[in-house]
Amino acid sequence: MFLTKNTTARALIGVGLFAIALSSGCNKPQRKTKHAAPAASGSAAAAATAPTGPCQKYAAALCEKAGNESESCQSLKAAAEILSPAACTAGMKDIAYSVKKLGEANKSCDDLVSKLCGAIGPTTETCNMVKTQTKSFPQSRCKQMLEHIPEITADLKKMEAANQPLAPEIAANIAKGNAPAFGPQDAKVTVVEFSDFQCPYCSRAATAVDEIKKKYGTRVRFVFRQFPLPMHPNARGAAEASLAANAQGKFWEFHDKMFQNQQKLERADLEGFAKDAGLDVAAFKKALDSKTYAADVDADMKLGESVAVNGTPTMFINGARVQNPTNFEAISAQIEGALSGKPAAAPAAAHPG
Repeated sequence: MFLTKNTTARALIGVGLFAIALSSGCNKPQRKTKHAAPAASGSAAAAATAPTGPCQKYAAALCEKAGNESESCQSLKAAAEILSPAACTAGMKDIAYSVKKLGEANKSCDDLVSKLCGAIGPTTETCNMVKTQTKSFPQSRCKQMLEHIPEITADLKKMEAANQPLAPEIAANIAKGNAPAFGPQDAKVTVVEFSDFQCPYCSRAATAVDEIKKKYGTRVRFVFRQFPLPMHPNARGAAEASLAANAQGKFWEFHDKMFQNQQKLERADLEGFAKDAGLDVAAFKKALDSKTYAADVDADMKLGESVAVNGTPTMFINGARVQNPTNFEAISAQIEGALSGKPAAAPAAAHPG
C-alpha cells in the first residue's frame, strides 16, 4: 500500500511482510526485506495452469490443501517432475495420508495464524491478511516468528487501528486548506491522496486519479497532499515545484508531466517542465530558490503522519483508507459506496503493486 520511515528488528522477522500485504505502494523496509510476499498474479497464474499427468494432478491436489504459494507446494511441484506416474497414481489413492503429513509439516504456520488471529481478532481484515500471507512463509520463518508473538501482535494491532475509518473531524481536517484539488467543495464524497512524485506506485495511482476525474469530477472532491519520502532524492524538490506550478494554476499539467517522467526530476528537468506547461519560468525558479513552498510540504507531511501515513500512495475516501489506491476499480467501488450513503466497508487486504 507504502514506504515506512522506521526499520525495526520485528520487520526483519516477518511483520514487515505482513505490512507489505496491507499496502500497494512504496515501502522502504519491505523493499529491503530479503523474502518478499508473493504478488497476486503468481497464484492466479498457477491456478490457470491445469494439471495434466497423474503427478501434476497429485501435486495440484496437495497444493490446494497446502496453498499454491507455500513452501510445501513448491517442493511437491518439483517432486512431480521426477516421480513416476505409477507412484503418483498410488499416492492419489491414499491422498488422505499425504494430507495428514502436510498438516503436521504446516503446524508451525498454523499455530502462528492461530495465535496472531486470536490476539488481533479472528474477524478482522488484518487476521484475513495474516492467513493469506502466512501461506507463503517457509516453516522456518513461522517458527522464528512464534518466538516474537508479543512484538508482532503489537505491530499488527497498530496496522488494524490505522486502517479504521478516521473520525469525521479528522477526515475534514486532512481535506481542508489550499492544497491542489478538483471537484466541488460541497461534494458528498471527498478523496484525499498523500503522494510522492518519485514513487512508481504513485504513478499508477495518478492514472487512477485521472479516471476519477473523468468519471466523478463533478460529484467528488479530490485533494492532493505531498508526502515526499526521504529515500527518493528528487521527491522533495518535485513536491515544492508542483506547488509552485499550482500557484500559477498549472498543478495538474505539472503533476501529469512529472509522473510521466519520474526518472527526470532534477532541477533542470523541472524548469523544462515549467516551460512546457507555459509557466512564468522566472517566477517558478524564484519560488524554488527561495523555498517558498517548503513549509507547505512540511505541513502536508505532518498532516499525513497524524493519520498514520507512512508511505505512498495513501488514499482516503470520506476518511476510510483505500487499501488498493493504484486500482481504479477498487477506488471506484469505494466511491460508489460513499455516494450511496453506505457505511465505509472494512478495507480488504491487498497485494503490493
